[in-house]
Amino acid sequence: MREIRITAGGMELAALESGPADAPPLLALHGWLDNGASFAPLSAHLPDRRLVALDLPGHGHSDHLPASPFVHYNFAESVPVVLAAAEALQLGDFDLLGHSMGAGIASLVAAAAPERIRRLALIEGLGPLPDVPDSTLSRFVAAVLARVAARPRSLRVFGDIDSAAVARSRASGLPADLVRPIIERALIEVDGGYRWRSDPRLTEASLVRVAEGQVHRLLAGIACPTWLLLAQPETPYLPGAMMRARAGCVADIRTEHLAGHHHLHLEHPAEVATRLGEFLG
Repeated sequence: MREIRITAGGMELAALESGPADAPPLLALHGWLDNGASFAPLSAHLPDRRLVALDLPGHGHSDHLPASPFVHYNFAESVPVVLAAAEALQLGDFDLLGHSMGAGIASLVAAAAPERIRRLALIEGLGPLPDVPDSTLSRFVAAVLARVAARPRSLRVFGDIDSAAVARSRASGLPADLVRPIIERALIEVDGGYRWRSDPRLTEASLVRVAEGQVHRLLAGIACPTWLLLAQPETPYLPGAMMRARAGCVADIRTEHLAGHHHLHLEHPAEVATRLGEFLG
């Protein structure tokens, strides 16, 4: 994949691109703490698409949000960033692909700008993580106190890339060779080895989450044909009942399942590309 950089909304964003420049555009949004290299295996099976895999702010080689205790990452604020990136890339109307967090953001982009999105393809995600009423207050208080404290974090340094890949493999449950492309893009060389280049603030709790009823209202705004691919067995934080209820809010959606884990596009890139290609047409 080719490395590209764009300026959008005063930020410099990085992306990886594959396929002919004049092919139908497919903008891809990765999951939390991943980056555009998440879609590198998939790109090899989509030769007739202009696939642009964006590094979302704070991830990969893209800029971090301004250093301030009052500026933080969330699903909703990512929507104008994605649309600004599409403008900078001169995509016009385009197909949109998202995985996990990227699928949640892509859902909101499609709801916010239905005239821009031709088709929406989602892997392991539909809408943002919901609020859990029993923990709303405790999470809010903890998040506020963490921001007020704003203590600098010591970042772990790995002696080599293999050590970082093993650590990520343990956290994700994926074999180290599958996460290797993401790892190599996620690291920066420092004295003594390598550390993560992602913004540490990405791990901070959100002050407020959207209630499930509000998620349903937002998903009802998706007007384009939509394809949702879910793992079997189901991912614990994407319970079947919740995902079926959410899918029921989208007027034109097709839900499919594939045996595997959360990163289906890394585990089964050829199979996912085949199904994706059939949906995109």
